[in-house]
Amino acid sequence: MPLNIVHDGNGLPRIILTEPTGSSAEVLLYGGQVVSWKNERREELLFMSSKAIWKPPKAIRGGIPVCFPQFGNLGSLEQHGFARNRLWSLDNDPSPLPPTNNQSSVDLILKSAEEDLKTWPRSFELRLRISLSAGKLTLIPRIRNTDSKAFSFTFALSNYLSVSDISEVRVEGLETLDYFDNLARRERFTEQADAITFDGEVNRVYLDTPTKIAMIDHEKKRTFVLRKDGMPDAVVWNPWDKKTKTVPDLGVEDYKTMLCVDSAAIETPIVLKPFEEWKGRQELSTVSSSYCSGQLDPRKVLHGFH
Repeated sequence: MPLNIVHDGNGLPRIILTEPTGSSAEVLLYGGQVVSWKNERREELLFMSSKAIWKPPKAIRGGIPVCFPQFGNLGSLEQHGFARNRLWSLDNDPSPLPPTNNQSSVDLILKSAEEDLKTWPRSFELRLRISLSAGKLTLIPRIRNTDSKAFSFTFALSNYLSVSDISEVRVEGLETLDYFDNLARRERFTEQADAITFDGEVNRVYLDTPTKIAMIDHEKKRTFVLRKDGMPDAVVWNPWDKKTKTVPDLGVEDYKTMLCVDSAAIETPIVLKPFEEWKGRQELSTVSSSYCSGQLDPRKVLHGFH
């Protein structure tokens, strides 16, 4: 079945993925970015900024941007690397993954271009498979070193999740872990709370995280479950009101309905020898949260899915 590619109002080619229960996802070739994921009731699960800039060379604020070859702001490279504001291509040879030629999966590829070799002189192929199934969105990033020498990189899939009210959200699965606090000059702390809740700006990189993290949205009675492999770190970010006012492509009220929980490899950069390939994987799914004395039992959420 051929992929459904449409050109949106901004002139950006957009791939529409659908599956039989009625959920959908939309992926741009620009940035290889998922910009929409709707459940079978057509409710949008990803956050998109009300002031997102849909024109190259800007990155698009929302959805699931791909941060490569760096997360953060280091050296001469642009913030979070260049992958999220380059035009990707359809990948006709996703080997060794089997081809999926169907309407609920797409394979994309980004190769090093002349302009990027000037700022990051390493030759690579970055592949991304995006698959949609009932209640689940799966992303499989792969990076191959096509250079003659080894290189290292950091990486993240930034998941902008749509929530009803950030002050009513809990993140579970990161208790007792160490994290770098980007609001305190990347100082290292240990998480003391039994869940992360939000009443101000949060910008942290949690280290050595479990393969499963739950984001519980009490008001929507909905829980996002993030499962990941190959990306040991997790970034938790909400800019709150003051910081939001300094971000030109975020609306002033946007922070209330967004939560970023990223799958990432930041603390220990990934090193690839020539012709080696790194592979990561993340699955986002949603489950209905049931109440039990006003709180969800986190053990059931984190251990009830296999």
